[in-house]
Amino acid sequence: MTRSRAQDLNVCGVTAAIAVIDGKWKTALLWLLESGPRRPGELRRQLPGLTEKVLTQALREMEGDGLVHREAYEVLPLKTEYSLTTFGRDLAEALAPLSDWGHRRLDKLAEARTAS
Repeated sequence: MTRSRAQDLNVCGVTAAIAVIDGKWKTALLWLLESGPRRPGELRRQLPGLTEKVLTQALREMEGDGLVHREAYEVLPLKTEYSLTTFGRDLAEALAPLSDWGHRRLDKLAEARTAS
């Protein structure tokens, strides 16, 4: 799905929501930020395989979509923290039932593999 879908007013609500969280890392970032503000380095350490470039791009997109707030502190060394906005928390809450469904699906797959 392209980023332009996140701005398209002529799509269903589910498509609009998925366009905002599309990608490998955004749902994981939402999940991590649910527990409180995080610095970029901390997010990278908690998500092995996530590059600095991709993290920066995902956080900028999420900030542009109103999901995260970026706080830059005027200290040396520079300190930046990201946190969920109220809108981002609303999305995280909306995704909780979908996450539950996904876990039930994974349990069924595991049961099917064990039974085979």
